[in-house]
Amino acid sequence: MGTVELPLVVGVDGSASSLLAVDWAVAEAVRHGVPLRLVHASLWERYEGTMPPFSPGRGPSGQDLDEQIIAAAAERARLADPDVKVTTDVLPEDTVSALLREGRTAFALVTGHRGRGELSGLLLGSTGLAVASRAECPVIVVRGERSNLEGTHRRVALGVGDAGDSSAAVAFAFREAGLRGGRLEAVHAWRCPARELPDFPAYAGEVADPHRHEAERYLDGVLRAPALEYPDIAVRRGIREGAARDALLDAALTADLLVVGARRRHGSLGMQLGPVNHAVLHHAACPVAVVPQPA
Repeated sequence: MGTVELPLVVGVDGSASSLLAVDWAVAEAVRHGVPLRLVHASLWERYEGTMPPFSPGRGPSGQDLDEQIIAAAAERARLADPDVKVTTDVLPEDTVSALLREGRTAFALVTGHRGRGELSGLLLGSTGLAVASRAECPVIVVRGERSNLEGTHRRVALGVGDAGDSSAAVAFAFREAGLRGGRLEAVHAWRCPARELPDFPAYAGEVADPHRHEAERYLDGVLRAPALEYPDIAVRRGIREGAARDALLDAALTADLLVVGARRRHGSLGMQLGPVNHAVLHHAACPVAVVPQPA
């Protein structure tokens, strides 16, 4: 028996952000050789109050509008690459519930960074955040500058966190870098506890050195096995003292994708997205992939 290809699922709602997500997802589906599944949740009208940019002034009925939204997204995908297998569905659910259910049988979920009807000042829409926090598969929030969205940097950035939280994200990032034929930058931030710093600043560097060396050893250990599996990928190790959020946001400036991990805690609802993940989802200059780490 042959294996079933899990699709790359994209949530579409007619917003400009979701259409950019479709564009990005087409290229991702081509890289992975997987089908593209476009889904639209028809119960959006309970929560949203605006019309998609292509709708007429008076607007069609709700069912007609749903069909227009999904048809326009499918046509956009086919124009981007006619060879990609595209399927569509209108689901009678709210957006978060629909995408979480779809994620159970998806290679990954893709969303825009802001949905229809959300305030223009929002950095990340409520749907993207809820799905990234709770999905069982990787979630890619498509955001950032044009050069980052178009893959011109040929570089994947990877945030390597605490022990046990990163192996799934590391594997995902290596695969993405390999398919892009580009480089991987693995970033790990460290801090020297303030209580260990001497009163005289001249010696601070000497005290901090053991922490830097430990961070280097830890990162080398995390990357050793996947680097052997992907020997053709050029890997740059970024060890940085300071806040992890700053290190990752800097790395995202010249990356096509930023990959971070999130751990699913036993007995809790969904994953635990800490302040670092929240920061990159709201502010990164490139698409962000949140990869769940099994408990």
